[in-house]
Amino acid sequence: MKGNEKVIELLNHLLADELTAISQYMVHSEMDAAWGLGKLHAMVEKRAIVEMKHAETLIGRILFLEGIPIVSKLNAIHVGADVEKQLASDLRAEYDAVKAYNDAIKVVAEQGDHGTRKLLNSILTDEEEHADEIEENRDQIQLMGIQNYLAQQI
Repeated sequence: MKGNEKVIELLNHLLADELTAISQYMVHSEMDAAWGLGKLHAMVEKRAIVEMKHAETLIGRILFLEGIPIVSKLNAIHVGADVEKQLASDLRAEYDAVKAYNDAIKVVAEQGDHGTRKLLNSILTDEEEHADEIEENRDQIQLMGIQNYLAQQI
């Protein structure tokens, strides 16, 4: 089914965001593992896997719309030097993703592409859950202090 070029271009921008998030989360996850923070490693790795599924879904939709998925483009990756910086950069990425998906949903609705709108709504829900999870972890650090938080991540 030949899709709207504007929608395909938008999906490729979202794909670049997802591929960037995967890379950032995998680096953070492996840093956490190297520091012995097994619980945090697992949480961030799980988030990266969800982002991989988003990328796969976007690629599938682009192909369905007879577009060409662009998988060679990444945005800037923000690697945190410590757990608090990791959480801050990951939260920024999720806030950006929530905004990007909300904006994209408006555009695809205007283009009359309700199949893509439904797909983007599903991904948006995941991104909101990611932001909530990161906010929860930052709140835990505020409540108990970084050392107690890190002790719970071992």
